[in-house]
Amino acid sequence: MEAREGKKCIQRQRQVPIFFVLLGIALAGSESRRYSVAEESESGSFVDNLLRDLGLEIEELAVRGPRVISKGKKMSLQLDRQTGDLLLNEKLDREGLCGPTDPCVLPFQVLLENPLQFFQAELQIRDINDHSPVFIDKEIILKISESITPGTTFLIERAQDLDVGSNSLQNYTISPNFYFHLKLQDSPQGLLPQLVLDKALDREEQPEIRLTLTALDGGTPPRSGTALVVIEVLDINDNAPEFTQLLYEVQVPENCPVGSQVATVSARDLDIGTYGQISYAFSQASEDIRKTFQINANSGELLLKQKLDYESVQTYTVNIQAIDGGGLSESCVVFIQVMDLNDNPPELTMSTLINQIPENLQETVIAVFSVSDSDSGDNGKTVCSIQDDLPFFLKPSVENFYTLVTNTALDRETRSEYSITITVTDLGTPRLKTQHNITVQVSDVNDNAPTFTQTSYTLWVPENNSPALHIGTISATDRDSGTNAQVTYSLLLPPPRDPHPGLASLVSINADTGQLFALRALDYETLRAFEFRVGAADRGSPALSSEALVRVRVLDANDNAPFVLYPPHNASAPCGPFPGPLGDVSGTGTLSHSYRYEVCLMGGSSGTSDFKFLKPIVPNNLIQDT
Repeated sequence: MEAREGKKCIQRQRQVPIFFVLLGIALAGSESRRYSVAEESESGSFVDNLLRDLGLEIEELAVRGPRVISKGKKMSLQLDRQTGDLLLNEKLDREGLCGPTDPCVLPFQVLLENPLQFFQAELQIRDINDHSPVFIDKEIILKISESITPGTTFLIERAQDLDVGSNSLQNYTISPNFYFHLKLQDSPQGLLPQLVLDKALDREEQPEIRLTLTALDGGTPPRSGTALVVIEVLDINDNAPEFTQLLYEVQVPENCPVGSQVATVSARDLDIGTYGQISYAFSQASEDIRKTFQINANSGELLLKQKLDYESVQTYTVNIQAIDGGGLSESCVVFIQVMDLNDNPPELTMSTLINQIPENLQETVIAVFSVSDSDSGDNGKTVCSIQDDLPFFLKPSVENFYTLVTNTALDRETRSEYSITITVTDLGTPRLKTQHNITVQVSDVNDNAPTFTQTSYTLWVPENNSPALHIGTISATDRDSGTNAQVTYSLLLPPPRDPHPGLASLVSINADTGQLFALRALDYETLRAFEFRVGAADRGSPALSSEALVRVRVLDANDNAPFVLYPPHNASAPCGPFPGPLGDVSGTGTLSHSYRYEVCLMGGSSGTSDFKFLKPIVPNNLIQDT
């Protein structure tokens, strides 16, 4: 099957619906503004001042963030933000940009970013006379039979001039001679020169005539080009070739392989011998036609010489001439329509991109971009999308422009970075797509207060501690980042009626680490417990803070010896079954009341004052001496 396709492409006809999609917001102005500049103007040349058309004062211009956006990735224009002047970025070649199309108009947009606003505009490139008429063949050979009667016309090769309008080809002249004069004929292809025979030819008298054909354009000063016309006088040949049809219409897909047969033309000649032998050649063919196609001189097969591209050229008109051995000729036209295939993926052009945005903002514009597809019909229609699980959405604008916007406030503490893939898919078969990746960083806002690891802390400190003793550490964390997450600790002043107003003399705190220190030795017998509040504040703006409760418990140490309060150490106790009451022993705090005992043994071990009491009888308070 590939071999068949290599020989001949299947010709198909189809109709492609064309429609346009108007998306998004309206333009700032309904009419497109047109500016003009002469081609080949130097880069940086002044085109126009846009302040009045944009409706801006010069002081507003830089604030609005204007920029010029052209279709495609190449920018031919730039906008001076200080003056509003529209300037050229490069030299512009009208013929390279627009070819024979006149006027040559390049659309562009002026984008104001703050707030977002679009202005449609066009740049018309004026033609200058920078090309001379050129004949593709410097030598044109005509074979004319001597039997041709005066008044017969002969079409000769026309010149090509890339300029347009008055600068294009306007006239032809022929060098003085006795046999021919020049006749000019208007046609859709331009002015066609024809030689008109004034006097019968005589091969025996003059077998060859050489003339100079000059083509002139209408520029100031005019430019010209010449070709040599060589007329070979032939013997009598009274039948010219005749094509079976004068117009051939074919459709060829743009992916047709090089070397494929596009069409076959056929002509016949009633003469015999040399006069009946027909050869085929191009007639009035441009350089582009000759580069794209070739004709088999013997068979009339029109073959593809280089690949077709619908996006560059959609139709070709090929003139083919059949010439017999006697020099008589006839022409036909082959009209070739190139069929579009989906061979171009969509293009995405990024105009504005913000890689970092603060959290907690609603509907923030992340990016502004445009999409395009060089194909036609459904092949050139595009659909733009991003992942479904992201807090962003695409907002259609105008002329295939989109803005990427947040659809909700972002939370950096939940997610600090997003990777967004913009996918542009066309509607052709097979579908082609282009992807563009964007990474967005979410910057922190101070929206989280520090949080203590505990709502309250209990610290145990032995009495008689050394001053500056580290008694404990409090800790708080902040979910924010940077300075918003840097925590500073402090002691909170007690209320005026607090039972421990001297807190500042008891403890201190390290503001950076949260370490707590006892400023002086604590005494269990004086202060058994106290509590205070601590604060943790971040360094955001405004700063956020939180509090926690710290309880300090003083641990008792055996730092007091016991002593007898009553009776005096030099008193004696009466003998009898019921001794008097014994006094409280103060110092250790182990005996809280006085008791009556049946037997009391007192015997202190070495270096101690230990007591042992046996069998209590009746508890009683201390009594006074009697």
